[in-house]
Amino acid sequence: MSVIRLPLAVDDQAAARLESLFWSMFCVKRALQRSTRSRLAEFWAGGRRRQDDAARWRRELGLSRRDLERIAYAHVDGAGWLKHHVSKALVMHQADEVWTGVERHLFPDASGRRAGRPRVGSWWEYRRIAGRARSHTRARKWETFRLHGSLQGHLDAYRHPALPAETATPAQVVSLAPGTPVLAQPRRLRPPRPVADRPGKCSWWDHDGPLTVVFAGGPDSERGELALPVRLPSGAGRWRWLRHFLGRPQLWHKIDLVRRPCLSAPGGWTYEAHLMILDGGYISPATRERRRCVAALERVGGVDVNVSNLSIVSLPVTLDPADGPVLADQIVLTEVEKAAIERDRRTVRRRARALERSRRASNKAQYELSRRQRKREQRRRAAGLPTRHVDLPKGSRLADRAGRPRNAYRKDRLTVGYRKLRTLIRAERAGRTEAQRARARQMASHLVAVHGVHLTVEACILSSWFRRWGRACAAFTPGMLTSALAVECAAAGGRLGRASTFTTALSQHCLCGQKVNKALADRIHRCPACGLTGDRDLVSAALGAFVTWTDQADPRTASVDFSTSRHALDVFGLGLQGALTESTVTRSRPARRTRGKNGSRTRKRTASARSHPERQWSRPRTGTRQGPHRTDVIGPRTVPTCASGAKEQALVSTSDSFRRVAGPIARSCAA
Repeated sequence: MSVIRLPLAVDDQAAARLESLFWSMFCVKRALQRSTRSRLAEFWAGGRRRQDDAARWRRELGLSRRDLERIAYAHVDGAGWLKHHVSKALVMHQADEVWTGVERHLFPDASGRRAGRPRVGSWWEYRRIAGRARSHTRARKWETFRLHGSLQGHLDAYRHPALPAETATPAQVVSLAPGTPVLAQPRRLRPPRPVADRPGKCSWWDHDGPLTVVFAGGPDSERGELALPVRLPSGAGRWRWLRHFLGRPQLWHKIDLVRRPCLSAPGGWTYEAHLMILDGGYISPATRERRRCVAALERVGGVDVNVSNLSIVSLPVTLDPADGPVLADQIVLTEVEKAAIERDRRTVRRRARALERSRRASNKAQYELSRRQRKREQRRRAAGLPTRHVDLPKGSRLADRAGRPRNAYRKDRLTVGYRKLRTLIRAERAGRTEAQRARARQMASHLVAVHGVHLTVEACILSSWFRRWGRACAAFTPGMLTSALAVECAAAGGRLGRASTFTTALSQHCLCGQKVNKALADRIHRCPACGLTGDRDLVSAALGAFVTWTDQADPRTASVDFSTSRHALDVFGLGLQGALTESTVTRSRPARRTRGKNGSRTRKRTASARSHPERQWSRPRTGTRQGPHRTDVIGPRTVPTCASGAKEQALVSTSDSFRRVAGPIARSCAA
């Protein structure tokens, strides 16, 4: 199954009716959640009844899916006004969603963990009304939201005047160049009228015009059916994607109505119809061809992920230099990106302070005066001056002895400006997250296209990383990159294997099998046994290419085949050494700063630098690293041949041709 988002054109009248629909469904959900919480409290309070027969005790309390549906029906019957807005099918699916949270709380999962007790949600968090799936055995059976019309009818109704006359079908539109205008939809779309199937009767079932989402309303509704026009992309570049989802009406399965906060929309909300079809997601022909070529690559590689970079090294499966070189990539954040992230952080902090000031000014009775404000008030009282009104108390929030606020935050009075700013922050945060996901997908597709689909990564607990290096992890998103790599490998027919750090210890071993203990601050790998020197992350990634499993589904069964890694070290020789060497951009060492006679800071120059100013750029620095994010990136490496064949440190020449992919820089090292 896959889902497409269809934006809905909503005018003021339709927005008011949709607001009533969402409020009615929220009231049903809130009543179910409150009733369920009281039943759960009674369930856990009856310890002896629960120990004797927990299933019978749940049945007596009505903690089951069917009982929640009956409770929901009773709420609708008890409040007659709900029947003007909601239908029985919508209420049933709302009860099923509430039961999903209750089920996670009552029954543990495979690991023995339970979810927390479901809480009562707020009106601003209620965003989705689940629809009921259509019947694929009975024609014309949609019980909740229905989609009428066709892609051809939409093209005929809103055809662009500049579209060639010979382009009359969606199949012909697909062949147009991207960016060609196809649709000319007005700013205010009016819902079309249903087709008259017989004299005096109109029906949506025979409608073949523009795409429209229709809701019949509640059983006692007197306002008729609610018709919401669909707005499609106007350019030809998206029509291949539209044909995949909308070109086969027999695969349309279910529609959910979703709202998102939007400051420019009527009522502050924009509405979408999420259409689920009985088919997979859309894959472009270029992506299919790329994955077909990637599946033919006979390479195996390892991935090393840490807080601020991702390193990947791959070799041919045959371990024969004639079948391909050793390839290495390292993904880091550039200085430009780090500066942009820091600007975003400053903006977030500034807006957070503005929100806090607005909340304090609107709820002065819930906050204490700060120490400075209290002292100023005492001085004015001692001087006989009148009490000054404090517009913004800067102290802590009033709380009880346990530290709980006396008044819940959800009960605070919030201004319109507060809500608008909070909506803007959420929208920008969602856009930033979507940009990070797109960058991760594009980066994963590039890495898999170069290194193949058989990769190995250490099974790390990223939550511990975020507790210790939260800001760096949030900037680089290592978990998002790893997940995107796993998805891309699986889509191309491969697998991203996960190896336990306890059984492999990739960062503490060399390719020759020698254990080389390194602290977290040691970023250079130096093996005393074989003399291999290189970047710690690249060496760990290369060692991951030789991991084997007894059971691939269990990371604890992973181990390193050191005999194969030693063979690769002997076969590739300087080629492997050059690929694993840290960037050696020739630069001067930072001169030591000293104090002058007048106390000013001066830079002390060495004698060699004074006598030969050009020599400060002549000595290569092997294994240098500047902070947690390294941005000195070089091009392809040139490894000189060694007459003796010894594994010695190879000098690396720099190149001005950098490769940039979706934000971070990918360093390709070929030997």
